[in-house]
Amino acid sequence: MKKRLTGLSTTHIILLSFLIAILVGAVLLSLPISSATGEAVPFIDALFTATTSTCVTGLVVVPTVSSWSVFGQIVILLLIQIGGLGVITIMSAFMIVLHKKMGIGDRLLLQDAFNLNSLSGLVRFVKKVVAGTLFIEAVGALLYMTVFVPQFGCKGIWISVFTAVSAFCNAGIDIIAQNSLCDYAFHPVINLVTALLIILGGIGYIVWWDVIRLCKLATKKKVRPFRDLTLHSKIAVSATLLLIFVGGLLIFVFEYQNPQTMKDYTLLQKIQASLFQSVTTRTAGFATLPQENLSNASAIVCLLLMFIGGSPVGTAGGIKTVTFAVLVASALASIRHRGDTELFGRIIPKQAVGKALAVTCMSFIIVFLSTVALSAVTQGDALDIVYETVSATATVGLTRNLTASLDNVGKGIIIATMYLGRVGPISLAVAFNKKKQHQNMIRNPIEEISVG
Repeated sequence: MKKRLTGLSTTHIILLSFLIAILVGAVLLSLPISSATGEAVPFIDALFTATTSTCVTGLVVVPTVSSWSVFGQIVILLLIQIGGLGVITIMSAFMIVLHKKMGIGDRLLLQDAFNLNSLSGLVRFVKKVVAGTLFIEAVGALLYMTVFVPQFGCKGIWISVFTAVSAFCNAGIDIIAQNSLCDYAFHPVINLVTALLIILGGIGYIVWWDVIRLCKLATKKKVRPFRDLTLHSKIAVSATLLLIFVGGLLIFVFEYQNPQTMKDYTLLQKIQASLFQSVTTRTAGFATLPQENLSNASAIVCLLLMFIGGSPVGTAGGIKTVTFAVLVASALASIRHRGDTELFGRIIPKQAVGKALAVTCMSFIIVFLSTVALSAVTQGDALDIVYETVSATATVGLTRNLTASLDNVGKGIIIATMYLGRVGPISLAVAFNKKKQHQNMIRNPIEEISVG
């Protein structure tokens, strides 16, 4: 990996940029002007809030709606936007606006930030990402205003903008109420707009441009909507739809007779609540059902959905849908004694399979270590602790009422978990790998082992 003049690799710079954004945000949030009461909040709470905002997670130790002033909420919103797009993307966008030439080092940073395989067309890619993000967030805010302005007056404009950015960036932080969106569990506009923003942000920018490409081609010639998508888009779209509907179906079944959640709902309300829960577990963090009231079966389903997360090159976290699909396809190929991993009639490169395995293993290690650490300092239910650590690792933001009860040590563990989950397990593996690239050319002897 090429080095910049600073002597840091591109991956190190990405890790450092997120850390700097968090620390700057923490300092701003620790100022009295950021507090709703005018008294500075404890620095650990400011640091926790800055981390959950920049890492677009959504876990909070103090209620966002009542703890922060307008200035504090603006800081949080900016951190969410920076975290959703990425610090490097924001910096690159400013360079483009100021007509500054982007060198090879800047392009390498962007390539690593978006986890892309090529350096070509990066400037155009950044322009489209920023423009597309602002457009979708603006549309979402306008739709929210139809509900929040009549309810809150002029304040509803700010609430709409904040919620739209938070939903698109999959942050799950809101300034509406302390119980997230539970008061709007059956509101069709809030449910639909929020779900669409979550999905659009989490599906990934690559899928956006692929769909737009097909729409342009459709005006010139006949296209096959799904078959003409790239392999990446096919996997991302298929996995997203499968996880949403299968997850929603399982939650519907497990919560159907749960008196603490959906027993008294109508059939339509149960379907709506189940689908929203399935969507929001894909790293969004908004809640229309109290998570602590979910049955154990539903909570376990949500753990899997959270761990998988959204799709690559988007605002979502988790190991990603494409990673999960590649792992399943690879396992099936091994079971069938096939040498190649295939999806939709295409062979998946072995490098992609190896990377998918590395991402999953690193994520599992982070979850395991944080779960053990949090269990050692927290007297809580085991399921609640695992729910918390998976939510933090996958940058989801859903909690079974554990976050607010954490002591300073517990908060520190979750802060570290959110940071590690956001910057990406594979980036950490590369950043702390001391081996030089030429050392990988040396191959050791091959010897057979027994597996399984």
